[in-house]
Amino acid sequence: MAFLSRKRDAAADEALIRSLYEEHGRAVLAYATRLTGDRAAAEDVVQETLVRAWKHPESLTNGKGSVRGWLLTVARNIITDRHRRRAARPQEVEGHENVPAVEADHADQVVDQVVVGDALEKLSPEHREVLTEIYYRGATVTEAAQALGVPPGTVKSRTYYALRVLRDRALAGRPVTAEEVAR
Repeated sequence: MAFLSRKRDAAADEALIRSLYEEHGRAVLAYATRLTGDRAAAEDVVQETLVRAWKHPESLTNGKGSVRGWLLTVARNIITDRHRRRAARPQEVEGHENVPAVEADHADQVVDQVVVGDALEKLSPEHREVLTEIYYRGATVTEAAQALGVPPGTVKSRTYYALRVLRDRALAGRPVTAEEVAR
């Protein structure tokens, strides 16, 4: 008998929430969207509002005002609570430049070094020298040009072609052609 009572209660609860949503859902959603400025957040607020109505059905029938007024008040309170909660907590991630780098696994670093080292070996000596100056020694284009005894424009073009060959062929595991190495 208790099972039948719970089943009837579940059906009544579902009917209550359905009727609330059908009658007041659009108005609560529009109100929440105006307050939040975000449709997805407003939908979450409507859902939370209906959950609270489901948990406290006696509040809907106490005769102290309209059901819609109660739902809109609950929605406003949910939005206010969320805003206060965000304001009280410091922002966890401000931006990418302030995020500390995650320590990579040492094994991953070793594998990366081996893969890049093998890929560099597939390049022409000129391209390998340019990448070594620019990326491993941290030289500027002008400094690399002076160290290698070539014009800055040559450093730029060799860097461009070397990186392109690395990306397109060497790091992808495809063989590097003589034409690509000669550039």
